[in-house]
Amino acid sequence: MAKLVGIDIGGTFTDMVVLDESLHTLQIGKVSSTPKDPSLGLMAGLDMLQVDYRAIELIIHGTTVATNAILERRGARCGLIATRGFRDILELRRRDRPHLYGLTGSYEPLIPRDRRREVSERISAEGEILIPLAEAEVLAEGGSRKTRGCRCRSHRD
Repeated sequence: MAKLVGIDIGGTFTDMVVLDESLHTLQIGKVSSTPKDPSLGLMAGLDMLQVDYRAIELIIHGTTVATNAILERRGARCGLIATRGFRDILELRRRDRPHLYGLTGSYEPLIPRDRRREVSERISAEGEILIPLAEAEVLAEGGSRKTRGCRCRSHRD
């Protein structure tokens, strides 16, 4: 009696799909999202569809909440710590520039260059560690990010 659950937690609604492999049935549901604790919306949806939690074999989860926060740029002030040589890789945007070789167009990076730092590390294309991660550099840069106004959050915040 395996059930597969697909869920999308949005800012307004939590949508779900439940496939019962043994009965060959598909249920769909929509409940209000619970922004303070998104798991409550998930549980409410499962309860609404009368899903036995013990029968769930797999949950596939997606959320538009995080995507929308990024697109609307209303998330926390962030920094980026990257492997040396890759500080600007996201800003280069090699896959989605309107004119790959032109000098026109506009783009505002998600994280400005002054809040992007590099640390020593290198891994080969085969996954071999060529230069181990310099953990002391990561810790130092993390502290530096905090002093530059980036928010550091833990699961207790």
